[in-house]
Amino acid sequence: MSYKILIVEDDPMVAMINEQYATKNPDFVSAGICRNGKDALEFLSKNKVDLVVLDVYMPYMDGVETLKKIREQNIQTQVIMVTAANDTSTLERTINLGVVDYLVKPFAMERFQVALQKFAAKASALRQGKGGSLDQSSIDTIIGGTAASPKMAAASSDAPQNSAQAQKAAYPKGIQKQTLQTIQEYFDKNPAWQRGDIVAQKLGLSIVTVRHYLNFLVDQRQLTQTIDYETGGRPSMLYKKAGK
Repeated sequence: MSYKILIVEDDPMVAMINEQYATKNPDFVSAGICRNGKDALEFLSKNKVDLVVLDVYMPYMDGVETLKKIREQNIQTQVIMVTAANDTSTLERTINLGVVDYLVKPFAMERFQVALQKFAAKASALRQGKGGSLDQSSIDTIIGGTAASPKMAAASSDAPQNSAQAQKAAYPKGIQKQTLQTIQEYFDKNPAWQRGDIVAQKLGLSIVTVRHYLNFLVDQRQLTQTIDYETGGRPSMLYKKAGK
């Protein structure tokens, strides 16, 4: 199951980075980006979103007020705060309003992924217990978000049984060796900055697939990325082989 995630952030570069961080996890898809709380509430009133990544300092309506409105309007979504606000008052108010997690900028991508896993564990436990009773372990997961989801638990307990399985386990979910090599070879032959949609077109792959592999290669420091603001519209990400 894929979870829809909405990024609410007024800084375009930070918003794009947060969106990329989120979609590095194959269990999450982007529902979009909103620049302020007012736009976010309007979007949420018309669209089902599983998780909101919410900044605090924004124009028109700040993140804490937006979170309060989400709860008052009974919008069924979970919220992770991602903000520069590190004061006790803001933290306490958002905790009382039921945030899943609270990340202070700047933060490491690994910490962001921990927050996503915490949300996924809660969502999975709630979904499995819907319509019935819950045992203490499931309740602990929902309340604390610390227990591993069934998928994570299975992954950690199933060690590779042979060399073929070991080779497969060397790549994260959604990464295939042949496709990875195809994209690596493309950047070997094309040293200039490349847009993801152009790479997808040249290789005959979907843009969603290519973005997943590009994010993986950036994470592995095989590619470097920058943002192109001279597009005449929404900024786009550019990629090239690291060190070139």
